[in-house]
Parts: sequence; C-alpha cells; structure tokens
Amino acid sequence: MQKKLTQSDINNIVWKACDTFRGTIDATQYKDYILTMLFLKYVTDVWKDKKAVYAEKYNNDEVRIERALRNERFQLPAESSFDYLFEQRNESNLGELINIALEKLEDANRSKLERVFRNIDFNSEANLGQTKDRNRRLKNLLVDFSELDLQPSHLEGNDIIGDAYEFLIARFASDAGKKAGEFYTPAEVSTLLAKLLAPQPGNRICDPTCGSGSLLIKLGREVGSNNFSLYGQENNGSTWALARMNMFLHEMDNADIEWGDTINNPKLLEGDQLMKFHIVAANPPFSLDKWGAENAMADQYNRFHRGIPPKSKGDFAFVTHMIETAYEDIGRVGVIVPHGVLFRGSSEGKIREQLIKENLLEAVIGLPANLFYGTGIPASILIFNKGKGDNKDVLFIDASREYESGKNQNSLSEANIHHIVETYKTFKAGASLKADEGLVIEDKYAYRASLKEIEENDYNLNIPRYVDTFEEEEPVDIAETQKEISRLKSELVNVENKMNEYLKELGF
Repeated sequence: MQKKLTQSDINNIVWKACDTFRGTIDATQYKDYILTMLFLKYVTDVWKDKKAVYAEKYNNDEVRIERALRNERFQLPAESSFDYLFEQRNESNLGELINIALEKLEDANRSKLERVFRNIDFNSEANLGQTKDRNRRLKNLLVDFSELDLQPSHLEGNDIIGDAYEFLIARFASDAGKKAGEFYTPAEVSTLLAKLLAPQPGNRICDPTCGSGSLLIKLGREVGSNNFSLYGQENNGSTWALARMNMFLHEMDNADIEWGDTINNPKLLEGDQLMKFHIVAANPPFSLDKWGAENAMADQYNRFHRGIPPKSKGDFAFVTHMIETAYEDIGRVGVIVPHGVLFRGSSEGKIREQLIKENLLEAVIGLPANLFYGTGIPASILIFNKGKGDNKDVLFIDASREYESGKNQNSLSEANIHHIVETYKTFKAGASLKADEGLVIEDKYAYRASLKEIEENDYNLNIPRYVDTFEEEEPVDIAETQKEISRLKSELVNVENKMNEYLKELGF
C-alpha cells in the first residue's frame, strides 16, 4: 500500500524546489512562481483523481466521464495540466507554454480564477534570466514538483494542501524582510484575532487589507461550519492572486476577493453604498504614508466624518473605513495598529475621542514586540463593537510580556492566546461599572476602565495609564549595605597592600 503524503513531506519537497530561484530573485518574487506551480500541480492531481473515480463508476464510458467532469467545481483543459507541461519540459519556449497553460486555466474557470495569473510571467527575462538559464530553471521546477502526488486519496488529511500553502507563505514571509508584512500576518496573531471576534454561523466576514488571505481563512474556520461568506480586498496584484489561490486550496473559492486600493477605490459595494459586514478584521499597513488624504474630504461614502487622519499616517483611515463597513448595532471590528494610534494627538486624537464618545471602542490589547514580519515594534489590537449598548467601559490588556522568545522573531503560544481570549470573555460577561472608578480584572495584566477615567486622560489610550505594571524593588537594608561596603573596603586595602609588597620585590 502506498504511503500517504504528510504535510511535512509536501513542505520539504516544495521548499527544496525553492533552490531553483534562491540567489536569482528575492523571496517576494519567487514565492509567486513556487506557489503558482503548487496550485497547478494540485488541481492537476485532483482532476486525475476525479477522472479515475468516474472511470470506475461509469465503466470507462468516455461520454459519461466527460459529462460528470463538467459538473466539477473547476475545469482543467488538457494543455493546462501539470502533466502536459512536464512532457514539454525540454521545449525551448517553456516559459511561454506555462503562461499559455495558466491563461487557458483562467479562461476555463472565469468565476473563480479570472486574472489570477495575469501578474506572473514565467517567460520573464528580467526575473528568470535569459532563455537558456530560464528554461533550465523552469525545467528544474517541473522536475521537483513531479515528485509530488497530490491526489486527495494519496494525502494524509483533507486540509493538507491548504495548510502546506499557508506554511510556505509563512516561510516566504520570514525570508522577505520588510516586505513580508505586505502579504502575511503571523498565524498565531490571526488565530488570536479570530478567537476574539468569534464569528458566528451566517456571518458576513471581511478583511479590507487581506494580503494572502490567511486571516480570512482563520476567521472562516472559527465559525465551525460552512455557513459564512468571506470578502476581502487587496491592493497588490500578485498578493491578490495568492489570496485567490489560497481560498481555492482551502475550498473557500466562493470568497469574494477584490483587487484595488481599499481607501481610494473600495470595491466591496452594494449598489452605490459600502457593503456591510458582521465581522471586519484586518492587519493594515502601519502608518501608511500618502494614503489619499487629499481626496478624503470629498469621499463619496462619507467615511471620514469624524476627521481626516494626517497624510503621512493612514492608520485611522483604515480604522474608520472598517467601522463604517460594520453593520449598525451588531457589527464588530478587530484591527491591528501600531501603539502610536493609542496616544498621538492632533487629528488622530480628535478621531479617537469621537470613536470613544460614540461608545464604539470595547478593548485595547497590547501585544509583545517583534511579533510581526518586517517590524520589531510592538502593536495593539483594537476591538470595536457597534452593539455595546449602555455599557461604556473599555477593557485594557497588557499582554506585552507573555510570548515565546524566538531567534529572529517572537511568537504567541496557545497559552498566551488563551489568556488574552479568556480575559476578554470575562470582561464581556462582567457587569458594567456602577461607579466612575475602574476595576482591576487581573493584577498587572487587565483593567476595566470607565468612560470618566478615559475622559480624564484626554482620551489617551496608552495602556500603562490603565494597567499598572510597576514592579516594586525589594527594600534595601541600609545597615547590611553599610556592613558590606565596609567589608569590601577592607578587602580592597588588603589587596592594595599585597600589590605594594609584590611591586617592592620586583624593584618598583
């Protein structure tokens, strides 16, 4: 009996295939070639698996087999299959053949894959070298992937391909340096945000800066059933393509993932209005410069009625967009922001004050430093709730000291995530404050602040103003300290006398 492939097997083979490109182009580029080839190999092997099942069912009746295959969730033209390209691996125009294959795959699956491969060129001299070198690299890539048999019946688990894809995106992110944050949020941070927002069956879920789609997938899985709908928008074309492929591999290919600038050209619309969602979550680019402030005053969707963020820091542009796209009375928003969002003044301070006065802010959660790719600064999660009702309290959590230390990057453990989520649940279940004073939920970790306290702090949300993490130093015993000083002085005199004796013996 054939041994079934594990996720580890797939990870190792595909990571080995990356050697074809290492030293030629950087990880932010070669990830597109590797992940596209993994996608093509997967759809080819799934198609073969389906064809074999129907051949057995219909006793090799070609007409009935073809009719059954036409009803599958995707179509695979013969010239688009990995196997066809592998047969052509020695052709002089191999890059062109791969491009044609992907174009035909798009055309056969317009509703799911339209434009997905238009941003990647396997015949690019600029990226892959001159013809001879390019053909050699592409042939090696096909040979490496030919070692994989991704037919579902040969895999150990249903989600193995999707999980392998996620693994590879994470590995590419770790190699990509500062550019990594553009397409990937660390898995444990996505898990934390998904558990905090706890989407329910029937929910519309959106990530307006969805990157490769990992956070959206985590949110969908958190529902516990298939009764949800996913929506996203991504500004970078190649990253948008990754998100579409990622959704397909996780069998969430009905997700609506749009390509464009969320702030300047929102694509998730119903009629001429912004589409509304039950859950909106995102890890937007930190303090984005030139985000479109010059056009904000005339925004046709009136997203900036609380004020216009500074042109060099777009954090509140994303926050306000997300809040405006959440359903009234029931919508909830979770957004990852740099700490400056909590306390910066001027127009940001006015927007922050208005959001608090509208009783939208529910929780401020400080995260450890060095969690995110491309930046070592600590970040926070802001939770907004349009259904807070009469409860005007705000939860503050300082989780900055609870993390797993790593060589290049820190991470959150399951215990760290559980601590944050359970503290948030405790806050949600607790009664609102009767008095104007706050309440310590957990010493040096979590605090329930009243609206009056926040007002007295001029709507500054800097976490140390609410969570007291001051550690008292042990009291100093003055008498014992003086004794120790006297002892050390005495020892020093003895050492100096000895040294003088040695120097005399040496004639100095």
